[in-house]
Amino acid sequence: QAQLVESGGGLVQAGGSLRLSCAASGRSFSIYAMGWFRQAPGKEREFVAAISWNGGSTYYVDSVKGRFTISRDNAKNTVYLQMNSLKPEDTAIYSCAADRYPFRIVGTPSLYEYNYWGQGTQVTVSS
Repeated sequence: QAQLVESGGGLVQAGGSLRLSCAASGRSFSIYAMGWFRQAPGKEREFVAAISWNGGSTYYVDSVKGRFTISRDNAKNTVYLQMNSLKPEDTAIYSCAADRYPFRIVGTPSLYEYNYWGQGTQVTVSS
């Protein structure tokens, strides 16, 4: 059974960094775009970043541009989210997801285009 498992979350002070990982098992997601989403308490899930199936293009929500970097290693079936200059407003549960369609050349910000989701990892940024 296909599964996505996130890791790397934790508690960090404002200005600090964390690197999230999303490891896939049960099947290969190497031909699918991947995305990262987050959900803060009392808020809806929001798009953070996406990467095309081959890593050739990336897409970010404006609030994280210049601070977060999404990447992937298809040989390891793993997607990463490097988060620098973290702010308290970045506090949320971060989840990775796999696109429902293969070979998308531009990652999509629409959560409805993703059909595999991980359980999430908590990121807490203290001020």
